[in-house]
Amino acid sequence: MGKNGVRLKDIAAKANVSVGTVDRVLHNRGRVAEDVRQKVLRMMQELDYEPNLLARTLGANRSYRLAVLHPDHTLDPYWEAPWLGIEKAARELKAYGVSVLSFPYALTQVASFRQQAQAATEAQPDGILVAPLFYRESLAFFTAWQQAQIPYVLFNTHIAEAQALSYVGQDSYQSGVLAGKLLQLGQPAPATFLIAHIGEDIANAVHVAEKERGFRDYFAQLATDPAQGTYTLRRLDLPDPTDPAFARQLTTLLDETPQQLQGIFVSTSKAYEIAPYLQAYHRESLRLVGYDLLEKNLHFLHENVIDFLINQNPKKQGYRGLYALADQLVFKKEVASIKNLPLDIITKENVHYYLDK
Repeated sequence: MGKNGVRLKDIAAKANVSVGTVDRVLHNRGRVAEDVRQKVLRMMQELDYEPNLLARTLGANRSYRLAVLHPDHTLDPYWEAPWLGIEKAARELKAYGVSVLSFPYALTQVASFRQQAQAATEAQPDGILVAPLFYRESLAFFTAWQQAQIPYVLFNTHIAEAQALSYVGQDSYQSGVLAGKLLQLGQPAPATFLIAHIGEDIANAVHVAEKERGFRDYFAQLATDPAQGTYTLRRLDLPDPTDPAFARQLTTLLDETPQQLQGIFVSTSKAYEIAPYLQAYHRESLRLVGYDLLEKNLHFLHENVIDFLINQNPKKQGYRGLYALADQLVFKKEVASIKNLPLDIITKENVHYYLDK
């Protein structure tokens, strides 16, 4: 019986087929003529049939172990939200025989990623959810998981050549395009805009490189229209903010560009690291665009130092990423190869609509 009280018997009667045929269609097993299968599916839809997944799973008498390879949320505030989403999904899926193994890695240390990825592989889970921040190192593990027939889902970072079951997250390229539009909006040429990367190895961080590519392509398209004027783009690769070179490089930039620089695009969630320097130099009018609803970012958004934040829905990434594995393994559903989440534009005026109660 389905959740809404509709029985297989009801579907069979309406489709004029046997209950066994309906069962074969529902569980995608055995041979059923295509026209009959389509007829049964239409009857299921008309009757709004919802299978009782819990009963089906318990009847299968099977447990599933899912591994999560993720940046350690205790080391960077951005990663707390994805982990909360993963925990929420894990609690819901526990009733279906799903257990979750956590393999956190230090997001700035390649060796930590390798070590935890190897540990996740050796655990021989039924599926793996991974945020593959290190491109080159991830490829080798993708190959190993494919050979071991372990399905894996990517979140946060889409790697096109991976044979992943699914990717859950933003379209990084389009978010870069959006960031360019937000910086350029209402600011006529000539103007100079800065792309700021903070503590990133761009050659090994696909999602960040894609954001920059989208940002540059937006202005390249504008350049095809002579009426738009000329926009100059600069790039600054900043070290980790704990490195004294961070302050030196940023202050040098602000000293050298007192008038020309009109805006900064921070390619990660760390716009809050640049905001205090704009206040110190009384450059709050310089437009600042970054990512994510971190507490420090929200502070500078309310202070009118950060103008726009692009919300990456990190909690949904973790939640839906784990469910993608469960849908395939436990509930035997088809899973979309790409699940792009919305590009939400956050301002001081609308931010309260996006905050968790």
